[in-house]
Amino acid sequence: MLPLTVFLRHLLFNVPFANTALVSIPPSGFGVDQLRDDNLETYWQSDGSQPHLVNIQFRRKTTVKMLCIYADYKSDESYTPSKISVRVGNNFHNLQEIRQLEMVEPSGWIHIPLLDLANNPVRTFMIQIAVLANHQNGRDTHMRQIKVYTPVEESSVGKFPRCTTVDFMMYRAIR
Repeated sequence: MLPLTVFLRHLLFNVPFANTALVSIPPSGFGVDQLRDDNLETYWQSDGSQPHLVNIQFRRKTTVKMLCIYADYKSDESYTPSKISVRVGNNFHNLQEIRQLEMVEPSGWIHIPLLDLANNPVRTFMIQIAVLANHQNGRDTHMRQIKVYTPVEESSVGKFPRCTTVDFMMYRAIR
């Protein structure tokens, strides 16, 4: 089965899952829309053998500070990831693992800092989340929510987001 690929629009703060394209077809009703619907009761479900992959691709090189995954062992039991790997790179051919973590019966948001060796946020075109193992040796995986965060940029006035949408740009200057 092909990995789930999500194409993202670059904005500040929580990078929204806008303009997405689904490459793999999960079981009906358990697709990419459930990863981004802000509903903790819904989930994306993998299908097939491990590792299960979620690929997030950005249109341009993006600075990413934090990846957050919502997991709920009480609801998902053997479908809950127990070991994941986070990889970043320019494309599928040069991904490098920057974090690997084991989770013991997680319940809630798992915050994964995406920092380079100098402790700076990573700049990347692609993030890959690989589920290497599930609790109770489960085969398929449930992921309830994924959020990607970029650093807030400093301005002369303080910490405010840059105007990146057409609606904001219309009002960015005083005449």
